[in-house]
Amino acid sequence: MVLKRSELAVLLFTLTYVAVFAIVFLSAGNSEFVWYVVTLVIFLGLIATTQRIAQFPTFILWGLALWGLAHMAGGGVIVNDSVLYAYMVVPLTSASELAILKYDQIVHFFGFGVATLVLWHILRRNFPVLDGTKTLYAFAILGGMGLGALNELIEFTAVLAFPNTNVGGYINTALDLVFNTLGALSAAALAAFRTSSSRQKQAQ
Repeated sequence: MVLKRSELAVLLFTLTYVAVFAIVFLSAGNSEFVWYVVTLVIFLGLIATTQRIAQFPTFILWGLALWGLAHMAGGGVIVNDSVLYAYMVVPLTSASELAILKYDQIVHFFGFGVATLVLWHILRRNFPVLDGTKTLYAFAILGGMGLGALNELIEFTAVLAFPNTNVGGYINTALDLVFNTLGALSAAALAAFRTSSSRQKQAQ
């Protein structure tokens, strides 16, 4: 498999931070996030081996890479005696179970926005008849939300398998799903804007 220069840059960037955080997690005895590193490596391999067929554009590849970095940093960087995931970036609400806006919520918004773009690209590439239709965006949004729900199942599995996961309770899960949905909707709007702009340029 021959990678383009832009694809190779994304791959090297991703492998570098995965290696760094794997060392951090192993040194700290953080078994939960070692499992997440393994999962990330599997997904990295899946994307790399299917790139020639899927032809993900560079901006989506960088989005996936940055999502992975944000996730690793969320569990590996300590801020105020707690993991970065718990850090309140902008205190839009009081510090409670309904605390908004935390780093974790930003990652959910960004990450499942990227996941929605991945699905949008796959759908429009394999079903070109849907390109630019409301159906395409609806399927991409629903798929992104579905992947967000799958992530919550993975987190639930981590809660059962590992002690002290810091995943959170019911309200945290509900807020995660809300930010997943907002991310999916925003990504679909971005995809629609890119499609419209591209067609306008072609028409000129």
